[in-house]
Amino acid sequence: MNSAVKLVRSTRLTPAVDYAYAAVVDAPVRSLWLAGACPLDAEGRTVAVGDYAGQAHQVMRNLITVLEETGAGLTDIVRTTVYVASGDQADLVKVWDVYREYMGEHDVPSTLLGVSVLGYHDQLVEVEAVAVLP
Repeated sequence: MNSAVKLVRSTRLTPAVDYAYAAVVDAPVRSLWLAGACPLDAEGRTVAVGDYAGQAHQVMRNLITVLEETGAGLTDIVRTTVYVASGDQADLVKVWDVYREYMGEHDVPSTLLGVSVLGYHDQLVEVEAVAVLP
């Protein structure tokens, strides 16, 4: 898939972060604003109750499903926000590691947040994204 998204890495800022500082869309394209992907199965049940990594995997699979339905993929994402219902940084890192596994080399600008609660019963993880359609 040939994406219109070009990631920007500043040489004047630390290279110690594992994401790009910005993303540029080089051509006129249609944008896709995705609702937060949640760890729900096809019946609407929260999966992997109590398991941050397990929920992160389901969230990413659900995100990919919506992208595919529009003809897009993970490399068309311009920006994400990753929400983790925890005040423990170790839990945030567990989720981030799963997220990075799916995103691979496409290290888009992203924000990782610890929040007190998410919308569904037993929900620990949510990923919100903006993409451009190829």
